[in-house]
Amino acid sequence: QVQLVESGGGLVQPGGSLRLSCAASGFNFNTYSMSWYRQVPGKERELVAGINSAAGSTNYADSVKGRFTISRDNAKNTVLLQMNSLKPEDTAVYYCRAYGGMRAYLYWGQGTQVTVSS
Repeated sequence: QVQLVESGGGLVQPGGSLRLSCAASGFNFNTYSMSWYRQVPGKERELVAGINSAAGSTNYADSVKGRFTISRDNAKNTVLLQMNSLKPEDTAVYYCRAYGGMRAYLYWGQGTQVTVSS
């Protein structure tokens, strides 16, 4: 079975840092693009950052450019999101997403809460 399990969320002060981790299993992780999305109640889920299967290309939402870094370790089947200089508007549930395979499979994790508040 496919699993994406996020961890690392929590409460952090503005200007602080968190590192989210997504542990993947049940599929060929190194052939999938991985992304982090976030969602606030009442709002659409939005793309935060993405990284391709070979880790040769990344993309970020304008709101997080220069502050967040996505990376992956294919040997460990994990994708990370390093979040620095956090702002209250970064508060959301963060979701890990996998996309790829011959049939363009799409998998989602359960989400982890990030709260940025003083």
